[in-house]
Amino acid sequence: MSVADIRKKYEKFELLEASLADTPLEQFTLWFNEALQAQVPEPNAMTLATTTAAGRPSARIVLLKGFDERGFVFFTNYGSRKGRELTDNPYASLLFFWPALERQVRLEGSIEKVAAAESDEYFHSRPLGSRIGAWVSPQSQPITHAELEARALQLAASLGPNPARPEHWGGYRLKPDHIEFWQGRPSRLHDRLVYTLGADNSWTLQRLAP
Repeated sequence: MSVADIRKKYEKFELLEASLADTPLEQFTLWFNEALQAQVPEPNAMTLATTTAAGRPSARIVLLKGFDERGFVFFTNYGSRKGRELTDNPYASLLFFWPALERQVRLEGSIEKVAAAESDEYFHSRPLGSRIGAWVSPQSQPITHAELEARALQLAASLGPNPARPEHWGGYRLKPDHIEFWQGRPSRLHDRLVYTLGADNSWTLQRLAP
């Protein structure tokens, strides 16, 4: 079978305007809970797309660690490629894909760092190995396997059982102004319903052609 012949039928659900929640946060919460109930593997995994100041894009999978009316939060090394790109261009896009439910959610908006106290709280909730790993890895920088292993041994011994959060590591919050809910449908006539944030901070809803 060639790659061009790989196809999947989408026919589980439909998405109509009348069935949507009043706000995208309510709708995302509903869909996220349904992904949890369906036992979708890693339902909080999301693609984070960033760009350089010159407009060169890059994308990678990160994990959602919180969401509320303020936005959607993830954590990383501030000196990583994504961290540097978010400094140069503080706008990004997130994409959730839940194939078991034939659904996607796309979010676009501005990015800001979360408060230090919020980063501290999450950092200290992580397993010890993950906390030490935040110190060990000069993320996105060239390194050999031997160097990484040596740093892990050295820092595990020196940091002790309760390491503090390194200043180069913490959270970002995406504040969306555009959220699209996509539901797979037969004959590729997919449902695409988009909430857009207006200047008065109210959301408008619109259907897009698939």
